[in-house]
Amino acid sequence: MVLSVAVIGIDRLTDPEAFLASLRDQANQLGQPTEIIATPIADRGFGRATRDALQQARGRYIITVDPDFSDAPGVLRDLWARRDEAEIVVASRYVPGAHTAMPPLRRAGSQVLNLAFRRGLSLGVNDGSSAIRLYDARVVKGLSLQAEDYDLLQEVLVRAYADGWRVLEIPFHYTPNPAVASKAHAALAAAYARTFWRLWRLRNSIAAADYDYRAHDSAIPLQRYWQRNRYRHINELIQGQGAVLDVGCGSSHIIGALPPGSVAVDVLANKLRFARRFGVPRVRASGFALPFDSESFPCVLCSQVIEHVPMVPSMIEELCRVLRPGGRLVLGTPDYDRWEWVWMEKAYGLAAPGGYADEHISHYTRQGLLAEFSRRGYAHEATRYILRGELILAFRKPEQPAPRDR
Repeated sequence: MVLSVAVIGIDRLTDPEAFLASLRDQANQLGQPTEIIATPIADRGFGRATRDALQQARGRYIITVDPDFSDAPGVLRDLWARRDEAEIVVASRYVPGAHTAMPPLRRAGSQVLNLAFRRGLSLGVNDGSSAIRLYDARVVKGLSLQAEDYDLLQEVLVRAYADGWRVLEIPFHYTPNPAVASKAHAALAAAYARTFWRLWRLRNSIAAADYDYRAHDSAIPLQRYWQRNRYRHINELIQGQGAVLDVGCGSSHIIGALPPGSVAVDVLANKLRFARRFGVPRVRASGFALPFDSESFPCVLCSQVIEHVPMVPSMIEELCRVLRPGGRLVLGTPDYDRWEWVWMEKAYGLAAPGGYADEHISHYTRQGLLAEFSRRGYAHEATRYILRGELILAFRKPEQPAPRDR
């Protein structure tokens, strides 16, 4: 297995050979075949130089190095040792165990800049401006990177999170290289500001793998209230029902509350990738063709899914197929009979164009669903509402098939 070590900005060094020799010594201690890629920035900008180096690399893993450091003999070893814990490992100056010898003013500016973008982009990384990282080559080469300058460092993180990949920070003892001019905080801030809005939209898009997960602790009170009430209602309705098949699980905290024997299903690979953290078996499949035997689960959950897919053919048919006789079906969807929901959806659509509201192509009502399941012989056991708009229903499947209509 080849390891690629890419030095981005080799032309910033007055004595590049001494720096490269030190890196080779570190790499040789890992006992892995290693290639060193020395990439100048010149007039290309940091982002383009990094993208070129990543595509050039032949290794299964790629470590990128900014020459603006010295006296860190174990950094390659430390990154390499944690390669199985995340797809991106960041050598961080701002986590417990780290140390930095930067002048106080430079350190304060760096921390303020990182804090601003950590909060603004909801990133779980304290040192997003660190260019010293280990990448899983298959992952980083699959990201649609566009940034031309140092904003690429943030773009990589945002796109990795959106795809459900793991990011880990490890402590790093950082001493600035006196032979290299530091990157001015103003230049970094300007580079980040140029693409901040684009990255913010991606980070907060419903396409992001952790969208539902983060909404549970959202800074927006209404969103936080909504998610937490959904979690509470559904958790109460599935308790004591046995193993649950969660169809259209997304990245919700509900996955972590599923009982033993449960399975989480979604059609989106990035959502399932993120859901690894819950330790629940995951299956990628369509709700219209569930890869399970008929009558195989005592409880089936489908929350906030059916409004996103056509009514005909009906996904409900497949949910009922895999539910055991006597089992419980928990079904959540907006109630379009409620004026409260209709107006909330209109307001949400104006506030967040392209959000979930634009994806609601099927409009269900409580009375319509009660009639549908009555025809199937199901017993209606519970109705829950969130702010009189989102509807959560619980039904009990009959022990014997309902008689067919003549």
